[in-house]
Formats: sequence, C-alpha cells, structure tokens
Amino acid sequence: MADLSGTWLGTYWQEEIPTRFEAVLIQSGNSLSGNILDDNFLGEAQLHGEVIGRRISFTKSYLTTSPDPVRYVGTISEDENYMQGEWRISKHYSGSWEARRSGESLTAELLTRLAKQEPIGFRVQ
Repeated sequence: MADLSGTWLGTYWQEEIPTRFEAVLIQSGNSLSGNILDDNFLGEAQLHGEVIGRRISFTKSYLTTSPDPVRYVGTISEDENYMQGEWRISKHYSGSWEARRSGESLTAELLTRLAKQEPIGFRVQ
C-alpha cells in the first residue's frame, strides 16, 4: 500500500484555468486526512479520504469560503511521488488535478537555507 504522508505541491484545473495548491497529508492505514491551501481566494481546506492500493479518494471541505465539498479521485504512481485524477463538485463542475511530493521535509530545507546565510547583527568597533 502507498504511503502518502508528507507535503505535496499540485495543480487543479477548472475551465482550463490552473490553480496551484499545497497539501499536507497524514496517512494511517487506509485513512487519509490533512490540509490543503489553494493559491487563490478559496484558501484553506481540510480533507478526509482513503488510499486503497494505488487509488486515492478524498473530500476537500473549505474552512470559510465555499460550502460545497469537492470530491477527488485519482491514481498514485508506482514510485509514490506523483498522483493525478479528477475532481468534482456535485454534478455541475469538474476537472483534472495532479500533485507531486515537494521533498522530504520543507522544514529541513528551510533550516538548511537559514544555516547557509550569514548572521545579521551589529558590530561594535
């Protein structure tokens, strides 16, 4: 079974217009939960779903901007670093989506970048 826990960067398309998103997924057995932050006015959402083999399905619910849940279904690549599929809101709106792992740890990457910078401070002469 695939393990999708971690940070993912992706895009979904609505009427051929792309929207980027960042998802932090937590997987326990077949259960999936997490948060998504869309790079538009819709903002943050929570997700709940499941992973069975290489299939993923989840429902995304925005925290404040939209009352309509978004249903996602898709397939996970064999190396577990890419997934793609279709999203749907009721019977009226749908489109495609894809996501890739964004790296082992964004926090580790940030700490590495900070360590390479020279400290900023005052010098007394």
